[in-house]
Amino acid sequence: MILHMILMSYEVANVTQFEKLLERIRNNPKTVRFDELDRVLIRSGFRRRQPRSGSSHYTYIRGKQILVVPFHKPYVKQIYVERAIELLEGDDRT
Repeated sequence: MILHMILMSYEVANVTQFEKLLERIRNNPKTVRFDELDRVLIRSGFRRRQPRSGSSHYTYIRGKQILVVPFHKPYVKQIYVERAIELLEGDDRT
């Protein structure tokens, strides 16, 4: 019983952290780090395919949805973040 309560509070904390991160990404797509976008996409059900040698492009696949994101420091380019947001918000509308 206590373990169940601890796990539930942990899940709630993670959900709110995830929601905060997602909201921050939506509000300011210019300052999104690769690992933040990666975390949101993976948590939303995308599978990540690592680039082959010599490439910096990561491929995210979920069903028929495909998103290719080049690794870029310090921030992912805005156009890729906006495309990811479009794919994620497409879930809300369906």
